[in-house]
Amino acid sequence: MASLPASFEDLIRSAERPVLADFYAEWCGPCKVVSPVVESLARAHKSSLLVVKVDIDRKPQVAGAHEVSGVPTLALFWKGRELARLTGAYPRERIEAELRKAWPADAPAL
Repeated sequence: MASLPASFEDLIRSAERPVLADFYAEWCGPCKVVSPVVESLARAHKSSLLVVKVDIDRKPQVAGAHEVSGVPTLALFWKGRELARLTGAYPRERIEAELRKAWPADAPAL
């Protein structure tokens, strides 16, 4: 069984596939709309995309370090670098299009 990285920063630097971070809050209505979309993307692309949820109220230091000022925010990371960001509630087609546009050439195919 693989061990979890010590921190979010370690995860986005060392993951073997791009990481899609879903920054959300329990009180956020649009976050509740986006959540099932993100979950379906995670299932559809489980071999090429790692999806993590970051509750900004429980992990304010992570949200602050990545300058998340609104929720929901989806951020795509690869090898520690942020490649794309969407803030707001978007349909799956738009999210997937943004992922494809920013997808790194040296990552597993989306």
